[in-house]
Amino acid sequence: MESLADDLRQMRRTPLHDDHVEAIRAIATEKNYEVGDPVINPGDRMDRFVYVLEGEIEVVDPFSGERMLESTLGPSQFMGEISFLSGANVTLPMRAAKQTRTLEAPRPAMLELMAKIPEMSDIIISVFAARRRRQLEDNDSSLKIIGAERSPELQRVVAFATRNKIPFESLELDSAEANAEAKACKISHSEPVVVFGKDKVIEDATPRKIAQLIGIDQDITDEETLDVLIVGGGPAGIAAAVYAGAEGLCAMVVDDVAVGGQAGTSSRIENYMGFPTGISGSDLLWRGHIQAMKFGTRFAVPRRATAVSQREDGVFCVTLDCKTVVCARSILVSAGVQYRRLPLERLEEFEGAGVFYAATDMEARLCKGKEVAIIGGGNSAGQAAMFLSRHASHVHLLVRGKSLAASMSSYLSSRLVAASNITIHYETQVASLNGPSDASQLENLTLTKQGAALEIDAANLFIMVGAAPNTDWLSGMIELDDKGFVLCGDAAGAGSTYATSHPGIFAAGDIRAGSTKRVASAVGEGSVVISEIWNYVDEN
Repeated sequence: MESLADDLRQMRRTPLHDDHVEAIRAIATEKNYEVGDPVINPGDRMDRFVYVLEGEIEVVDPFSGERMLESTLGPSQFMGEISFLSGANVTLPMRAAKQTRTLEAPRPAMLELMAKIPEMSDIIISVFAARRRRQLEDNDSSLKIIGAERSPELQRVVAFATRNKIPFESLELDSAEANAEAKACKISHSEPVVVFGKDKVIEDATPRKIAQLIGIDQDITDEETLDVLIVGGGPAGIAAAVYAGAEGLCAMVVDDVAVGGQAGTSSRIENYMGFPTGISGSDLLWRGHIQAMKFGTRFAVPRRATAVSQREDGVFCVTLDCKTVVCARSILVSAGVQYRRLPLERLEEFEGAGVFYAATDMEARLCKGKEVAIIGGGNSAGQAAMFLSRHASHVHLLVRGKSLAASMSSYLSSRLVAASNITIHYETQVASLNGPSDASQLENLTLTKQGAALEIDAANLFIMVGAAPNTDWLSGMIELDDKGFVLCGDAAGAGSTYATSHPGIFAAGDIRAGSTKRVASAVGEGSVVISEIWNYVDEN
């Protein structure tokens, strides 16, 4: 299966050409470091491009202070990883291992230079992305999350970091590794906790706090007016972000959870053209995220749109959940859909304590060796079943209908039938969620299967059914159908396919009424809608 980037260990090293270095020299200054001097520290903004002329730079273990990796950066190599594109914060310290001389170029000037010299940009971005992949695979980061298996709050932090490709290490409470980290940080090893390096404990950690710590929660000011605000970072939103940046539009994407949307939780997509061995939704959308950042589109997560209004001059102002207001000449509604909450007693109590809405690596770790149940008959539920079957002892797929033929791709349903540790229960619904009164953990499920009661020892339930469009924040400004999906084109009395009933507001992807609910379709819509938005902005 394809990954998010090349494997750094197997990449053939391609140094920057001499003319690339000379172009960097024209915008850079030289700097000298003595042995042991810090070059950059965790939490610092990645605000400059560092090219090594002489000497050696090493990555430092933020807890022991020792060299972290066998390899170092020497002459003709450059420092940094993909966070450079967004100006996010550094997660690992680096220092001079020898007397070192560097060229250091300010980030804005370097991004401008990369846009002018695509060959240089390709080399740099390929290395940056591969370094991020290595960090994720090796869990190399100053960010440590201890005890998430016992804390629903920290499970949300882990899910946020995982889906946004933030490097971190998750340690089980009371493990030898967790105790060693707690000792290094001089904190209690008996409670779940998040630390960033040995000197910073994140009190009451939330996804927003982690985003601010890492620097991906972009500063937004109502003094700036964007050309287009893209609300929703799923396939349609990411595709639009790529094309908006490529066409020179000033664009920003906001999403309340993660870049990738619901598609980002898919463990394997095999029917997307160009990936014959498949790719995870998360990796596919992250590649698009990198493309969009390369073209200058900005991203702000986790930020949720709560309301929208329009000024007398025609500019739209969207209020976010943090009370910040972001203004734009046009809006693309690509917020997609979310799984509906089922009318089950105690459902909210067990969310994060056995009830989940996505099947990612974090949930898979929690389910290791246990029975799990999945509600749903679509491709997302099928892919989740295949993914979790590699970790769980047994997977129960609960389907309300009599067949999967109308809701799931044939290749996928055939694999489910062939899997020895997957059971498909047709004409089945969950009757009750069972567990202790304090809702500390779901223990088992009572089902109704073809009219008869059945109890299964599944302590983890994944709900992947029912598409609820994310349109509450639109403040009644545009017309919706009876299910809450956005009407566009002729149905909305608009002059173009993706235009809504309100001029300047467009919609694409799953949230658009009548759209085909597939990743490829959403990507196509997000790509095409930008030409309509460009025309609107140009005319207004």
